[in-house]
Amino acid sequence: MAITAVSTSGAPRAIGPYSQGIRANGFLFTAGQVGFDPDSGELVDEGISEQTERVLQNIRSILESAGADLSQVVKTTVFLVDMADFAAMNEVYARVFGTHRPARSTVAVAALPRGARVEIEAIAALA
Repeated sequence: MAITAVSTSGAPRAIGPYSQGIRANGFLFTAGQVGFDPDSGELVDEGISEQTERVLQNIRSILESAGADLSQVVKTTVFLVDMADFAAMNEVYARVFGTHRPARSTVAVAALPRGARVEIEAIAALA
C-alpha cells in the first residue's frame, strides 16, 4: 500500500511534524484544520462562523490538491472549544456541504492551537 503526503499552498502549512493530508488505500485523510489564513498564517476573526468558513476552505483546498472535492468526504470530526458554538458552526457546515451529508462526530475540547474555536478533520473516498 502506497502512502503519499498531500500538500497545498491553499491551506496553512503544517505547524508541526505532520502532513496537511495523507493519501492511503483509496482514501484521503486530512489533518485537523483550524481557521488559519494560508497567506498570513494568522487565525481569522475570532467568530465561530468566520473560523468554520476558513476551516472548510482549508479542507476544500487539501481535497482539491488530491483531485477530490467535498462531495467525496465520508466522515468528519469537529472539535469545538465551546458547545454553545454548535449551532453557528453547524449553519456554516450545512451551507458549505449543501445536500451532501458525510458521517460526523462533534466533540468538546478544552483548547485548540493559538486560540482557535473550531477544528475539523475529514476523510474522503478518492475515485
